[in-house]
Amino acid sequence: MPVRPRRLIARMVVFGLVCTACGGGEATFDASLVGESEAPLEIVHLPAPSSIGELSLEEALEGRRSLREYTRDPVAIDDLSQLLWAAQGLTQPEGRGRTAPSAGGTYPLELYVVTPDALHHYVPEGHLLETVSVGDLRGPLAEAALGQTHVADAPAVVVVTAVYARTEERYGDRAERYVQLEAGHAAQNLLLQAVALDLGAVPVGAFRDDEVVELLGLPADHAPLYLIPVGHPASEKDALRPETPAQGVGGVFRLKPGEMGIPTSPAESRQ
Repeated sequence: MPVRPRRLIARMVVFGLVCTACGGGEATFDASLVGESEAPLEIVHLPAPSSIGELSLEEALEGRRSLREYTRDPVAIDDLSQLLWAAQGLTQPEGRGRTAPSAGGTYPLELYVVTPDALHHYVPEGHLLETVSVGDLRGPLAEAALGQTHVADAPAVVVVTAVYARTEERYGDRAERYVQLEAGHAAQNLLLQAVALDLGAVPVGAFRDDEVVELLGLPADHAPLYLIPVGHPASEKDALRPETPAQGVGGVFRLKPGEMGIPTSPAESRQ
């Protein structure tokens, strides 16, 4: 059983431990934290992201596919750093600019990463991960996603959540649309970055929200919007396979009438 998540209330790094993460790059782990209440299990300072790549934007757009089959190889810490930066990283001093546009600079999105070992929360300020629980949650997360096995098979699953209140304070009822548009911006950034890193990914929108919230121990105001499994493509054929209408954009299932927006079966017809 995984250790239940512990929430960060105030961040204060006191001691630091340095270790080398698999796949290259050096990650710094700060294990002693002080907060008003409970703190993360540890802090992982990610390698600095790169703003120069080998693939053009046009090539990344042409190469993007929804891939659901991955090797067992882990996602290197350098690649995970780049993926998270692409989705929600800082681009200006003092934490105002992000890689994805945000209505009024309200920044409602919060990203989490599920790996075979732990659940992490991404903090753009400082470009770091907070480890909030240990244990492999990918299997139960796949069950919450209607049994979609690629969620369990991927070496990393990025969970995009939103705190609607941040945008509602400024835009009222219009905030729901703005927040969901922003989630799409961030997800596409991540998907294109995955192509540039020779990784495969797929955006998943079919899951039971309440089960995801409970499983990950998310704060009450965090609404899950996307699951994005990421990994190394299982084969060159998979990497080049065009997306078919049956595959859609990551398992978006049609709902039966009266289900209040919660899909019930992966066997239902897909859009």
